[in-house]
Amino acid sequence: MNEQIVARHWLALITPKAAPAIATSTVLILARIWNANGAEDSLGNAVLMTALSLAAAAAGACASVGRAGDPVIAGTAFAASGGLALAGVGGYADGLSLPLLLWVLATAVAYGLAARYWRQDRRTRVSYERHVSDRREERAHIERVETIRGTTQVEVARTGAAYAEQLAAALITRAALPGFDPQALETAGLPELPTRNRDA
Repeated sequence: MNEQIVARHWLALITPKAAPAIATSTVLILARIWNANGAEDSLGNAVLMTALSLAAAAAGACASVGRAGDPVIAGTAFAASGGLALAGVGGYADGLSLPLLLWVLATAVAYGLAARYWRQDRRTRVSYERHVSDRREERAHIERVETIRGTTQVEVARTGAAYAEQLAAALITRAALPGFDPQALETAGLPELPTRNRDA
């Protein structure tokens, strides 16, 4: 059974692992750019970011509490809420220490949440690979058994045909011998050989 081998680029392997750090870093950089453009002293901007963050958190809570709660939507809403809160603090704070502290905290939380999904994904992948491997081994075993069975049947048929040919040749040869007497065989207690003109 031939399998297609797909070699993924190293960047495609690293990108999902780097996504949380890239996301939080992007929010922090944009917040600091926003701070440099006058957000530090703007009370309206702080209120706006607080309101947006609370709205995103409420949307995440509604998505997770609902009867048919979708964890992807809830996670996205909570991530947006955290990102907006980080952007608000990063944009409104006058120093860099608080935004950096919140960036480290947000990155750690993002990796903690992502690690759970990565673990589940790895378990699912390993389970699938084991299932496929078991199916392959089972099919290979069935193929081997059927190959052995077919080979055995062919050998038995070949041996039976060879034996029948040898028996026929022996009967013909023995009947052609001079002085062959089927009655002598019967008198000796050997099984009687069928003769073609016995009933004639």
